[in-house]
Amino acid sequence: MRFDIAFFLCCCRSFLSSSGRDDGESFYDLLGVTPKATQDELKRAYKKQSLLMHPDKLAQRGQSITDADRDRFTRMRHAYEVLSDPRRRETYDAIGERGMKWVEEPLSVDPQELAHNFATSSMVDRSKIFAIFLGIYIAVFLLPILVCLMADGTLGEGVKWVTVLTPLWVWDFFILFYHSRVILMGPIKRPDHIPEEEWVDPLPMRKRVMAMIRFACLVLFQVLLALRLDHYIAPPWSIVFIPMYVWDAIALRRKIMIAGMMIVTQEELELAVGKKMADCTAAERENIHRRYIVVPAKVGSIFDSACRLREEAKMDIVRILARVTFTILLVLNLDLGKDWSWWLVFLPIFAMAGCIVGSAFGNFSRTQGDAVKKDPALFGMDPSTVNNDEEQGGSYSKMDENSKQGSTEPLSEEEQAELKTKVAQSAYRAVGTCFSQCSFILIMCVIIAKIEGASYSSLVIISPFLAAGGIVLCCLACTIFCISEVDENAGMADFDTAVNQAQAAATGYNSMDSEKPNTNGNYTPPTQQNQQSDIPESDVAAPETNSKPPPSSIWDPERGEVWQNTTVDEEEEPSAPEEDANVSSDPIIEENPSMTSITSSQCDLD
Repeated sequence: MRFDIAFFLCCCRSFLSSSGRDDGESFYDLLGVTPKATQDELKRAYKKQSLLMHPDKLAQRGQSITDADRDRFTRMRHAYEVLSDPRRRETYDAIGERGMKWVEEPLSVDPQELAHNFATSSMVDRSKIFAIFLGIYIAVFLLPILVCLMADGTLGEGVKWVTVLTPLWVWDFFILFYHSRVILMGPIKRPDHIPEEEWVDPLPMRKRVMAMIRFACLVLFQVLLALRLDHYIAPPWSIVFIPMYVWDAIALRRKIMIAGMMIVTQEELELAVGKKMADCTAAERENIHRRYIVVPAKVGSIFDSACRLREEAKMDIVRILARVTFTILLVLNLDLGKDWSWWLVFLPIFAMAGCIVGSAFGNFSRTQGDAVKKDPALFGMDPSTVNNDEEQGGSYSKMDENSKQGSTEPLSEEEQAELKTKVAQSAYRAVGTCFSQCSFILIMCVIIAKIEGASYSSLVIISPFLAAGGIVLCCLACTIFCISEVDENAGMADFDTAVNQAQAAATGYNSMDSEKPNTNGNYTPPTQQNQQSDIPESDVAAPETNSKPPPSSIWDPERGEVWQNTTVDEEEEPSAPEEDANVSSDPIIEENPSMTSITSSQCDLD
């Protein structure tokens, strides 16, 4: 088995299906051969299956052709293409059709499928992934730990620097192997969706060779430094640092080219060149891409990315110059025996950090100023004040005047949101740069103090990184071993039952409230309370201030007993005995005009 396949299986077995194979029909079954079939057997099987599956052959036999028949024939032809290639066949035999597709087309990976496979994977496969992260942690921090122990003299006097730097040699070997593979893999194939006249190799051979030479210079410097520290060789330190000078010179040349590139649109470029990009040769297009940065328009995210690319190149130039100056001071202090203070030798490093922070805040200030010019009110400023400040700054060119006139137009909500996002991102970058450079300066101060003779251990210098790496490793362990598959339908039956019970209880409660009499006159059901709470206060009848006198009766010889101070309902109340449960059941004597009036004494006797 090839090394890359074995590594893929070790790292990504948990992301494949639990069975490790595809659920559908295999390529060998489609062709009707065994997995041990030779190339001749595959050819004969392909011709035979083509005669059986080809849509034209099916039509000649009078069969109706369906989409399933076409898809099956297409898949059979793809199976033959894979199995006829020995390298792809080996990949297919090891990881199946789905795994081979992931290797050849990483962008076709379905994240949900990966998450499902990982959640259902075994602990053995997860342990392999954690072992890889643990190995990376050890490989990253083993070298600094050994260097600190060697600098403190903990490893003993007989230990050589060549032995201590063994992890570094291993890293160099793998990186050199990677560069050699990149050079040997040949030109990058053009994607199908890009026309041939517009295709430019993003990694030409010249770049690959220069990257290999640059890294070789770094490896040569490491070897010379280890041999010089172990006293195997005794050249001046200026000779030892020659590979570093070459390494910085190559990087400086590249960064100067990027910093000097012009940002133009395609229309401006075609106007300057005198012909369209499609008519240019491959060499001319490569030369154009080395001198210009072509953007769709001089506004938008692509233009901002191009501007940031140039700014980062300028900062890299500052870093390289500071590093070269520091190297020169270091070599003079070592070769000439100058007893300079190490704080002076490291002064270019401090100046570099200050320049980087100043540049970051300068970019933020320019971004904010451009945003304020476009929409001052968005940032809480008076437009008239901004215009007066601009006029006091001097005269403008015609382009600046046009941009100023265009900026008076109101911006849409999307443009305002984009403007705010741009300013916020610039602020985040400035704050992040300031924090990182302050941390870098603090570490450099600790290193310089140790060189000057401080009594603390060298492990103090790398202790923050060790702690941060340990925290990240613990979080990865919890993520890897604690993830489990979640059933989307789990608990839905219990949830539906609880909802139904709650609805039934609410329905029964409302029916009971509607049938329950209001005995005390104080309680009202929730629905009635809500209705009463919605009634405005103006509609509520105010209580009567003057109490009505109690009812009284007088005797009329013609009409008999007549009641006064009564309402119509109270006068008609005796005629409706079914509405009052407390009315007496005695017979009611109605007044009859044909009868004589009954005296009060007779009523009493009755």
